[in-house]
Amino acid sequence: MDKIALFETLAPAGMVIGAMAIAGWVLTTWLRVKNGYPLDGAWGQAVYPKRNDEALERIKLLTQENAQLRAELGSIKDRMANVERIVTDEAHSLNREIEALRGRAN
Repeated sequence: MDKIALFETLAPAGMVIGAMAIAGWVLTTWLRVKNGYPLDGAWGQAVYPKRNDEALERIKLLTQENAQLRAELGSIKDRMANVERIVTDEAHSLNREIEALRGRAN
């Protein structure tokens, strides 16, 4: 008899938790559809991926911008290495290099 009473006490709480979980899933799915996000299948793959010309063009532009930024970052890293070398180098060797460069210019 005690098991039945315990079940009668816990069953409504379990049903409320289950209903809240389902309501949350419905809400997140509705928000995804409303905002244009693709829906996910059981394994995380997109059920209806959004592929239009505008999205493909945007991906192309972002890819080009990414390549340009990576090239610029490489250039900045090279410059930063030279600045670090100059800053951390001892003063006398820096003076020697400057004088050597002046000697080549003449």
